[in-house]
Amino acid sequence: MPATVVVGLQWGDEAKGKIVDFLSENADVVVRYNGGNNAGHTVVVGDEVYKFHTVPAGILHDSVTAVISDGVVIDPAVLCGEVSALAARGINTSKLRISNAAHIIMPWHKLLDQLEEQHRGSQKIGTTGRGIGPCYQDKYGRWGLRVCDLVDEERFAARVREVLGYKNSLITKVFGGQPLDADAICREYGEFGRQIAPLACDTSHLIASEEAKGSRIVFEGAHGSLLDIDHGTYPYVTSSHPISGGAAIGTGLGPRAIDDVIGIAKVYTTRVGSGVFMTELEGEEGEVIRQKGAEFGTTTGRPRRCGWFDAVAVRFTCKINSCSRLALIKLDVLTGMPTVRVATAYDINGERTTEFPQDTLVLEKAEPVFEEFPGWDQQVSEARKLSDLPATARAYIDRLSTLVDVPVWAISVGERRDQTIMVDV
Repeated sequence: MPATVVVGLQWGDEAKGKIVDFLSENADVVVRYNGGNNAGHTVVVGDEVYKFHTVPAGILHDSVTAVISDGVVIDPAVLCGEVSALAARGINTSKLRISNAAHIIMPWHKLLDQLEEQHRGSQKIGTTGRGIGPCYQDKYGRWGLRVCDLVDEERFAARVREVLGYKNSLITKVFGGQPLDADAICREYGEFGRQIAPLACDTSHLIASEEAKGSRIVFEGAHGSLLDIDHGTYPYVTSSHPISGGAAIGTGLGPRAIDDVIGIAKVYTTRVGSGVFMTELEGEEGEVIRQKGAEFGTTTGRPRRCGWFDAVAVRFTCKINSCSRLALIKLDVLTGMPTVRVATAYDINGERTTEFPQDTLVLEKAEPVFEEFPGWDQQVSEARKLSDLPATARAYIDRLSTLVDVPVWAISVGERRDQTIMVDV
C-alpha cells in the first residue's frame, strides 16, 4: 500500500472519515495533516457511531499509529475530551501521537474569532467561532503558542503573558471586548499540558521513519479543496490547505513519498456557511436531500446547503490534487429522485466555459449548465457490487467519472463500513 492522501473535492463534509476508516484496516500510520476542531469526521461501525473532531479516524484500528501533525491547530480542551471519550468507549488511545510543533488554540483566538465575525456584519465568513482562523493568523504572524510550549508549564506561562498583553489591547481597544486573565488561562491549560505531554513528540521524524521502513501511511485531510486558503472560493474559505499538497506541508514528509491521492466527492454537493454555491437547490428538492442525507455538521450541527453535483468544480479539484482515483459517496440519498442533474459547464457574462474561475466575483455570476439523467427508485443500500445497482444509477456514476476524468474506485451506498462497493480501476 503506498502513501495515500484522502482529500475532499468539494466544500468539505464528503464523508472522508468513512474512507479513512476503510483504508485504515490495512494501514500502519494514519496522519491528520490540517485544520482544527471546526472539521468533523463520522464513522459508523455496526451500531456504533464515532464522531471525530481532531483525532484521526484511523485510531479505531488497534494496529494503527494515529498522528496529529504540525499542520493541525489544536484546542487542548477538545482534544483531551475527545481522547477521554474514546478511551471510555474501549478505544486504545496509547498509540496516538501529537506534534510538538502543532499550534494551540488559545482563549483569545476564540474570542477574536467571534468579535471579528461581528465586525464583518453582512460580510460574515460563516466561521464556527472556534478560533481556528485567528490561531492560523498567529502562526503566520509569529505570535503562536505550540504544543512544545504547552507541555512546559513555566515556558507556557511566560509565553501567555508575553502574547496576552498585545491580544488584550486588541480585544479591548479595537473591539471593545473584555480582557482575558493570564493566571486563569495558565491554570486551565496547565492541566491540558500534563495530559498531552506523554503523547507529544516530533511527528515529522516519526512519519519520515515510518515511510523509510515501508510502512503503509494514510494522510487524512480535513475540510474540502474548495475551502483551500489559496485555491478555494476566497474569502469564504478555511485557513489551511485541505488539498493533497497540504499533506506534505502539514507533516514534513516530502511530496515524492506520496504516490496515491484518493479524491472523495458526494454524488451531489453540500456547503456550510456563507459563500458562492453554483448548483444550490433552495426549494423542496434541496430539503429532501438534506433530510435524507442527514446533512447537518458533525461538529457544529449546522444544516448544510444542498445542491446538484458540480462537475466543473470537481474536475478542477481533481486536477489540483492530482487525483489517481475517486470515491463517490451517498449514492443512496438520491434514490427516489425522478431526475438527477449535473452541472457540466457555466455561462458567465454570455460565454460558456468548462473551466473553474478562481475569482469569486466572477464565479458569483456563473449560471450552471445542467445535464439531466433519469433517477432510480430501487434501493441501493444493500448493493455490494456494481451489477447490484440499477442501470440508471450506473449510468450516472459512469458519467460523473467521465466528466471529472478520474476513474471511480469506490461507491458508498450507506454510512456503515460494509456499505461500500469496490470498483476495479
